[in-house]
Amino acid sequence: MIRVTLVCSPTPRVVHEEVLHLPSGTSVGDALRVSGLAASLVQSDMESMQPGVWGRAVSWGQSLHDGDRLELCRPLTVDPKVARRERFARQGARATGLFARRRQGAKAGY
Repeated sequence: MIRVTLVCSPTPRVVHEEVLHLPSGTSVGDALRVSGLAASLVQSDMESMQPGVWGRAVSWGQSLHDGDRLELCRPLTVDPKVARRERFARQGARATGLFARRRQGAKAGY
């Protein structure tokens, strides 16, 4: 028997964490079917999620090992680069960056 932690965030600010005791050689897909999470997720939601083990993407057929942390990740709704550009445009150049707040009388860049 192996011990695997299943972690998923089906919606924002909601985290599901469950410890599973599975037979050796269990795949990612089998682990999800055994868990209680499979019943609460809609099939289309489950298919859109990307499985990962300790933050690295894996396939649904990947076998799990003892102590693995299985994570199900939702697809991104906004491209991070686009979000950063929009945030920079809203804030302006002076309010962002490493040296945005300078002490009185300090030299530029310090």
